[in-house]
Amino acid sequence: MSQIKLTRRQFFQVTGAGLGTSSMTVMGLANAADPVFKKPNKLEKTTETRSTCPYCSVSCGVLLYSAKDAQGKQKVMHVEGDPDNPVNKGTLCPKGAGLLDMIDSPDRLQFPEVREPGSKEFKRISWEEALTRIAKRMKADRDKNFVAKNADGLTVNRWNTFGMLVSSASNNESGYMTAKILRSMGVVALDTQARI
Repeated sequence: MSQIKLTRRQFFQVTGAGLGTSSMTVMGLANAADPVFKKPNKLEKTTETRSTCPYCSVSCGVLLYSAKDAQGKQKVMHVEGDPDNPVNKGTLCPKGAGLLDMIDSPDRLQFPEVREPGSKEFKRISWEEALTRIAKRMKADRDKNFVAKNADGLTVNRWNTFGMLVSSASNNESGYMTAKILRSMGVVALDTQARI
């Protein structure tokens, strides 16, 4: 086996060049010349939107990346945890990591539907019609079943025949307002989806 003979000066030149190259690689400077790093980032021309995971009451922050598809419609193409969110700091559980599958699911309801009495089919209705129907039915039920006083004559102001299930992904302010409004109407059965 032949040995490489280096002078002291050559040894320092070789080790200095090696140290310089490895330092540049660590700092990312050497990667600029690599053709792999010249490819455009897949998220470069997307729109980033902050949101909240809808699955549970932890309310992890997510970043949704969307771009226009062939029809010109904005389509979510990538979901990841929000590193600036104090709750999850960029991490997601398996359900949160699979949000893209929920968003793209063909079974996901995106519009209100109603099944009329005696019908076997659901029909799509407008949001205005859906909210009007709900409000009318709530008023009719409250007018019919509101209990102002109990059997002992004590004021109770209860509406026992109506219940509300609130989203756990709501922020504190909307959750507070929802609870206050429903409690002011006498709703007793009020809960969030996190407990299901």
